[in-house]
Amino acid sequence: MSIIPEKSNNFRVYLDGSTLLGIAEGNFPNGELMTSEVKGAGIAGVIDSPTLGHMNSITCEFNWRNVTESFVELIQPGAHSLDLYAEHQDFDAGRGEYKTRSIHVFMKAITKQYDIGKLVVGESSETQTTHEVYYMKLYIDGKEKIELDKYNFVYKINGYDYLQNTRKNLGMY
Repeated sequence: MSIIPEKSNNFRVYLDGSTLLGIAEGNFPNGELMTSEVKGAGIAGVIDSPTLGHMNSITCEFNWRNVTESFVELIQPGAHSLDLYAEHQDFDAGRGEYKTRSIHVFMKAITKQYDIGKLVVGESSETQTTHEVYYMKLYIDGKEKIELDKYNFVYKINGYDYLQNTRKNLGMY
């Protein structure tokens, strides 16, 4: 059976769990593991080694159609809770049927950049925000797949917490 992931059917972005922020295009948070170069006697060359569970800056960007009161709330200093809900469409080639999956990303983020946009008659203002994400959970069809909490040393993938021993070793229990 061959499932072909096709597209996002639609999505919504909420502030604090219930305030619809408006019509937007955006991206899910992107992550990159922190790395450092390992070289020297005993290995044949150089390895860019990831630091277990540690991430570089994680950002999420949105392009809003227009400036709204919710946009102004979003750029206030401090952390904001954002929920991204999406529906993805897949095609089951074996059965010849479409299927959908729910994607939910919950994040706590700080707005670090914004652009109120432009003024052009008959067009959107192309308002933009960029957010620094320090906490994130990803659910696929209601199942938790990723949890990342930079301040509390949590890095869970498919239920396994890769920083559990780190918290213990740092006396965080």
